[in-house]
Amino acid sequence: MRYEELAEEPCSITRSLVVLGDRWTLLVLKAAFSGVRRFNGFQNYLGISRGRLQDRLDRLVEHGILVKQKPEVGVHEEYRLTAKGHEVYPILMAFKDWGDAHMAPDGPPVYYRHRDCEGEAHVHLACDRCEHELTARDVVPEAGPGMLAQM
Repeated sequence: MRYEELAEEPCSITRSLVVLGDRWTLLVLKAAFSGVRRFNGFQNYLGISRGRLQDRLDRLVEHGILVKQKPEVGVHEEYRLTAKGHEVYPILMAFKDWGDAHMAPDGPPVYYRHRDCEGEAHVHLACDRCEHELTARDVVPEAGPGMLAQM
């Protein structure tokens, strides 16, 4: 199956990966959460080619994750995270948690602290009914309305 055809699969994980499943896309978003807003800023921060960066920024704008706008001061357009874009943050934090546990032999390179109490930010998967923390062994996938509509 071609990569583009994956966007038609009745699976929210697969469809999300079509938009976000590229390392450069995730790194662009990491930079945006770090306050980078201008094209040249992204390029300097990431060391990415202009064409590849433009492709990733265009995709994020097309999917409503970033918005391109004129700044209040200056002439260069800026890329700003939308509400939909801010919802990607827990995904990046899940990568951070996994990386700290498995890819950081000397300990976490960066602590992400809660501004109010200085506690550390982590992602937790929990049941929306009983609030118990879950692992993959606790979850059973079942067809939802999006899958049933495909049948």
